[in-house]
Amino acid sequence: METLSLAAPINAHSHAFHRLLRGRTHDQGGDFWVWREQMYQAAAQLSPEAYEQLATAVYAEMVCAGYSAVGEFHYLHHQPDGTPYADHEMERALIRAAQAAGIRLVLLDTLYLQGGLTAEGSRIELNSIQGRFSDGDAEQWAIRWEELHWVVAEEDTGGLVTLGAAVHSLRAVAKDQLPVVTALMKRHPSAPLHIHVSEQPAENTAIAAAYGKTPTEVLAKAELLSPQLSAVHATHLSSSDIGLLGEAGVNIVMCPTTEADLADGIGPARQLADAGAVIALGSDQHVVIDPYLEMRALEHGERLETGTRGRFSPEEINQAARAGGLRSLGLAENNDQISVRTDSVRTIGSRGAQIPLTATSADVETVRVNGSEIAHRGIHAKLGDPSALYSRFFSDHPEYL
Repeated sequence: METLSLAAPINAHSHAFHRLLRGRTHDQGGDFWVWREQMYQAAAQLSPEAYEQLATAVYAEMVCAGYSAVGEFHYLHHQPDGTPYADHEMERALIRAAQAAGIRLVLLDTLYLQGGLTAEGSRIELNSIQGRFSDGDAEQWAIRWEELHWVVAEEDTGGLVTLGAAVHSLRAVAKDQLPVVTALMKRHPSAPLHIHVSEQPAENTAIAAAYGKTPTEVLAKAELLSPQLSAVHATHLSSSDIGLLGEAGVNIVMCPTTEADLADGIGPARQLADAGAVIALGSDQHVVIDPYLEMRALEHGERLETGTRGRFSPEEINQAARAGGLRSLGLAENNDQISVRTDSVRTIGSRGAQIPLTATSADVETVRVNGSEIAHRGIHAKLGDPSALYSRFFSDHPEYL
C-alpha cells in the first residue's frame, strides 16, 4: 500500500447537533429559512447526556475522516425552557465528547440574544426554542464565558481543549450589545472570535434596514475586524465589504458543502484571499464530514462562478484546510498527521500535490493527533466504527428518527 503523509486538516466550523438533520431535509424544498425551522426542532429537547452521546459520534466521524481539530460553534447552552443548567452541563458534554474522540476542540461559546430581524429591521423576540440559546444580554454571556475557563480546566486532562467565543450573527445580536464583545476580546487577545456574516441576502436586507450598513460595516464600526475574527460563510458581500475584511486580515471560514446544501450561494473566496483575508474551511451542518470534499468544493465553486479553472492552486487548497484553520481557531502549529492512500481507485496516478482534487475521506489510512494514532481505515482506535456510535444514539433516542 502506498501512502502520503500530510499535516492533518482542521474543521473550523461545526454545529454538532446539526448532524441530526443529515438525509432528513431534502423532501420539503424551500430555502435556508425552511431548513432553519427543522434545525430548531432538532435543538428543542436535546439533553446534556444525549448531546454528549451524539457529539462523541460526530467527533469520532470527524477524526476518522482525517480532521484533527474542530471549532464548535456552540449555542445550546441552557435547558429547553431557558433555565441555566446548574454547572455548564452542555459545555461539559461537548468537552467530554471531544476527549473521548481524541480531537482538539476549540469551544466557540456563542452569544445569541434575539430571534432575528424583520426585513424592515425590527427586532424579533426569541421563540420558545431559541430561549435556551440566550443569556439575556451580552454582559451575562460574558460572565458565563469567563466561567468556562474553569470548566475547561476541570474537564480537559489532555490539553486538547481551548475556549473561544462567537457572536451568532447580527440578526441574533443587536449592535448595541457589541461593545461588550469588543471589550471582552481586547481582554483576551489570544481567544478567537467567530460570527456568521452575510450568509443570506435577507440578512443583509434586515441589517441595512436596522442600521443603514452592511454586516461587515457594522462589525468594522464596532472595532471587531482583525485577525482575531473569523467571518463564517461571508457569501453575499459588497466590494467594499471584501476590501474591509481583507485589509483587516480577517479569517473567512467557508463551508462549501453546507453552502451548497442550503442553497446559500457561492462566496467570493478568491476575491477575499486576494484582498488579504485568510481562507479556512468547515463542515458546518455535517451534511457530509469529509475534508477533501470541502477542499474540492471550494475550488469547484469558484470554477462554476467564473468559468475558470485553477482559481485556488492545490497548495492554496491545502493551506485553507490546514494553516487557515489553525489561524481561525487560534491554534499553534503541531505534529498532527494523516496518511492518505495514493494507490486507491480515486488517487492512483495523481500527482502528490494534487491529492486534494482526487482523494476523499475513504482514502485516509491513519490519523495521528498529539502523537497518538487514533484512527485507522475509518475505525476509531478506542470507540470503534462511528456508524455503531450513531446506531446506539438513534436506538437510545428514537424521537430523532
